[in-house]
Amino acid sequence: MTAHHVVIVGAGFGGLAATQALAGAPVRITMIDQRNHHLFQPLLYQVGTAVLATSEIAWPIRFLLRSRPEVSTLLGIVSGVDTQKRNVLLEDGAVVPYDSLIVATGVRHAYFGHDEWERYAPGLKTLEDATAIRRRVLLSLERAERESDPQRLAALLTFVIVGGGPTGVELAGAIVELVYQNLVGQFRHIDTKKARVLLIEAGPGILPSFAPDLSAYAHRALQRLGVEVHVNCAVTDCNSDGVVAGGRPIAADVILWAAGVRASPAAVWLGAPADKAGRVQVAADLTVPGHPEVFVIGDTATVNVWNGKPAPGIAPAAKQQGQHVGRSIKRRLAGDSQSRAFRYRHSGDLATVGKRSAVIDFGWCKVKGYIAWWVWGLAHIYFLIGLRNRLAVALSWLWIYLTGSRSACLITQVDHNNKTPRV
Repeated sequence: MTAHHVVIVGAGFGGLAATQALAGAPVRITMIDQRNHHLFQPLLYQVGTAVLATSEIAWPIRFLLRSRPEVSTLLGIVSGVDTQKRNVLLEDGAVVPYDSLIVATGVRHAYFGHDEWERYAPGLKTLEDATAIRRRVLLSLERAERESDPQRLAALLTFVIVGGGPTGVELAGAIVELVYQNLVGQFRHIDTKKARVLLIEAGPGILPSFAPDLSAYAHRALQRLGVEVHVNCAVTDCNSDGVVAGGRPIAADVILWAAGVRASPAAVWLGAPADKAGRVQVAADLTVPGHPEVFVIGDTATVNVWNGKPAPGIAPAAKQQGQHVGRSIKRRLAGDSQSRAFRYRHSGDLATVGKRSAVIDFGWCKVKGYIAWWVWGLAHIYFLIGLRNRLAVALSWLWIYLTGSRSACLITQVDHNNKTPRV
């Protein structure tokens, strides 16, 4: 008898958690991802700001699953799903049949109907995004070193982050420390302390998912670092000259987007209902309505499981959903067909503000400042994969904390649209 075939699309937190939960079940698993690595996204901004190297937060999928002979890994891009024939369709024409399907494909950047802005304001979701952002930031400083025009120099030394959520706050804190502390004295014709770092948020405050007092603390902490925080300030245009925010133009060479996300095309593939962000509206047990063999989890799905609200788009939620789905499939194969609703357990919200401060909202307990930064760091190190990576990240943070030197300040890859000027 052929083993039950589970196909998992996406090797993020949810997909890997489902794979782990299926260990020991009478199944064969095919993991499909368009990249060959699993990414620890919570620290992605630290690659973009030259704190960590790419290898410290990403690991080959095949390496992670090397001890699971029942798991096959395919590098490919999904183009659709035939739910009638139960086939996953790949861009290269390949067809992967399934008995159970788990879709965990995450989210993309959302520019609120202005996709043309992406060229000028890249987001941060992949390693490629992170290295591109690092390149933009460092190249802007290199060009400033050679610039004689005062207006152009000011634009090259202006860094705008759009979006005041955790990613935007962490990016702003990391960039201002990079230019105000770590790179001071390394240039001969510019003073990096004269750079401007602006965080622009359309809403009334940054970190809107946190308690108001923690949001206010983060606002003040960023300002103490030197970040110009603008709230109630909507961006209405992004172009090669900068942004228009709050009705006024801001000349900037580097614009980074952290303002919104939209789901992958999973809802289109499955012909399933979706919300405004494109997330599949799944049933309480995380299945697609009308297709009990198809599960959608993580940022790709939406279901009201947390005080009448959808589970937040964070790693712990995706992991819990992956575990729930893995256990559900196990029970089905054991003859238990009863549907069980997913229950989300919120472990708290965390965000760091530079390298000495953070805010943590556990709901029942709120922590801010230096102690919160230590808790934030220990929590992230704990959830990294492997002792070697935990030690590498911890040592990198300790080195930067003690010396102020960032060893990852490397301009890599060729930007064909914006090449480095020849000397």
